[in-house]
Amino acid sequence: MNDLQAALLTVFPALVIIAAMTDAVSFTIPNRISLLLLAVYVPVCLLLGRPLAEIGVEVAIGFAALLLGMGMFAAGWIGGGDVKLFAASALWLGWAGLPVFLLVTALAGGALAVLLLNARSAAMKPYFRGAPAWFARLVTPGAGVPYGVAIAAGALAAFPRCALMSAFHGHF
Repeated sequence: MNDLQAALLTVFPALVIIAAMTDAVSFTIPNRISLLLLAVYVPVCLLLGRPLAEIGVEVAIGFAALLLGMGMFAAGWIGGGDVKLFAASALWLGWAGLPVFLLVTALAGGALAVLLLNARSAAMKPYFRGAPAWFARLVTPGAGVPYGVAIAAGALAAFPRCALMSAFHGHF
């Protein structure tokens, strides 16, 4: 059973990495990524023997993150795909991972914004001649910020601290 548990736990980091890459390349995060994170969460919890009460708390955290993300979306700060990835990540990370997730996501988002502001300056334009089309879009002045990259950085930094990982390590 430990091999199955370990395999299921790789779903979270794999999907947030795919979300980050997709967002960086296309400024979109497909709904199927967030839906897969939601669909796999409960089976992983059950296979790891997590108590239903703790699962319920994490569902509430995910819902609260969704509401917070909807507010950020309404303010025009992030996109809809970012909201869904943020909420699905908060669900997986729970209380134990939430502080690191929020901190690293905020710091990575700020660093990403500064990096893109500099990369989008007129002084940098000559260095990006001949760049792939996706990169040219990324460094186009006025283009959006692929915040899914920052969310993925926060999620990956927090994942080792989450209760799911603690439950997995408790089986050894």
